[in-house]
Amino acid sequence: MSVALAPAPVRHNPLGRAVKVARIQTVNLPMQLGMPWVILGTAFVINLIIFALVPDTGDPKITGAIMSIYIFMLIAHLQSMTQVFPFALGLSVTRRDFFAGTSLLIVAQSVVQGILLTILLAVEEATGGWGMGLHFFGIPFLVQDNWFLQVLVYTVPFLFFSFVSIFAGTVFKRWGQFGMYVLSIGTVVLGGAAAVLITWQNAWGSIGRFFADSSPLALFAGYPAILAVLLAAVGYLALRRATP
Repeated sequence: MSVALAPAPVRHNPLGRAVKVARIQTVNLPMQLGMPWVILGTAFVINLIIFALVPDTGDPKITGAIMSIYIFMLIAHLQSMTQVFPFALGLSVTRRDFFAGTSLLIVAQSVVQGILLTILLAVEEATGGWGMGLHFFGIPFLVQDNWFLQVLVYTVPFLFFSFVSIFAGTVFKRWGQFGMYVLSIGTVVLGGAAAVLITWQNAWGSIGRFFADSSPLALFAGYPAILAVLLAAVGYLALRRATP
């Protein structure tokens, strides 16, 4: 007598699905990973030329051009929502798996870029500021004594700006241009209301002391990490009903 065997249950691996979605995102890798470094490299060369031509006055040569790579992440990850998201759904990828894969890619990119910036900082320090005392990667208030903390300070802002971009793209996919108008106007209104309230309470001094008393690690790693998690959570909730 033959006995029919029940088929073995299919085991789904959430991490495996997230990795597959992350691999889909690599079609846009030149924009997401390559262009930010092209922009940063261009800014670096321009600063080298400028400070090489300017007479040395003995003052610290500090530039904030490193912010260019972070700002560009806002542009790069918008394409994850406007282009890759519809493509992924067309391949029967669930919204949950898409968000998990995108988050995995963002974390990996952020860590790699944070490590690269830390290595460039080490080179800058070893060469005496590229032979001219230039602080391009090592802005004084960002430099940490511990290399792990240094990577953290460089990495977390990538997470923050990336999830800001993902959140904005999710709002656009969920509510269209109307949602973007509401988000933009609402941000301006909330910012203006906060400024009015702070002025009314004469609290600008307290705000300034709060930032002055906070450590660079808290300002550039702690608080942005909290905001990144909040943006990711809200973005995921909105993405569950977003349409291609």
